[in-house]
Formats: sequence, structure tokens, C-alpha cells
Amino acid sequence: MPLPVLFGANVEPNALPVGRSSEQALLIDSLGLGLLTIQDHPYQEAFDDTWTLLTFLAARTRHVTLVPTVSSLPLRPPALLAKAAATLDRLSGSRVQLGLGARAFWEAIEAMGGSRRTPKEAVDALEEAITVIRAMWSGEHSVRTHGAHYSLADVHPGPAPTPGLGLWLGSYGPACWP
Repeated sequence: MPLPVLFGANVEPNALPVGRSSEQALLIDSLGLGLLTIQDHPYQEAFDDTWTLLTFLAARTRHVTLVPTVSSLPLRPPALLAKAAATLDRLSGSRVQLGLGARAFWEAIEAMGGSRRTPKEAVDALEEAITVIRAMWSGEHSVRTHGAHYSLADVHPGPAPTPGLGLWLGSYGPACWP
């Protein structure tokens, strides 16, 4: 069964003028668009934090699905992303999808305390992050994963997200591993 075609718009997470992102989100919601995306660049001084903004906009809108495009894995541990996405998904009435990607702006990430990764390491870390997120969303009482970049050790995840919460992978350019 083919997936439906969705139309949406990106909201720039510009911090100024205050309230502009909210105005744009309300317009997107009122027009009946299916998606509202917000890029995740926490190192940009002119941008509000994406996850805080997504939460604020989820509370102000009623219909549109919200998607971070794409969450910065080197700065946002996947277990915490899984918990944040599941929480916002449940509180918003299943109106969240979690966007992830492997590549990044490495100089800016290092400046914020994140680790620089080779292209292969970035793809490997993305794979491990997906494993961690799925474990956190599994509904199991206790979960473990082990990886070179991300691990869980008998974590008690939950509450579980709605069945509609999914992972969206963003990429561009040629494959980045040998």
C-alpha cells in the first residue's frame, strides 16, 4: 500500500523576532498542511532550540505533524531523543515524527562539546542510534544495547509512544562510507 503524499512547510527557528515561528506554524496549521519541519542546528546563535520550539508549537497547533529535520545526534543522545519524541508524540495526539541524519557541521558540533566523526563513524553512529531509539520505544520493561557510540545498560524506558511515531532519515550526497 503506497504511503500518502504529504505537503508541508519548514519554519526557520529564528529567535528574532520573537513569535515569528509561532505565527508561521499557526498559518501552516490553519492551511491544512500535513507537515511542519524545523531544522536542528543548536550551535546557531540566531536559532531557538529546536526541541523546545517543537514543544511550544505542538501546544499551539492542532493538526499539523511536527518533524525535526534532522536531529543533531552528536549533540542529542538518542536515548534522550527517544524519550523527548515519545513524550511530545503522546502529548500532541500523535503529531510527531523523529528526523535523524548522519552528517553534520563538525566544527560547530566540536565547539559545543560534541565529537567529530568520520563519514563511516557517522553512519555507524546513526545505525546505533536507531537501535537505541527502537529499544527505548519497545515497551519492554528493561532494555540493553551495546555499540561503539551509544549503549544502554538495563534502562527502564517509557512511557511508550503512540504506534504512529516513526523515524525519518535525512541524507544528501553520495554514500559516505567506503
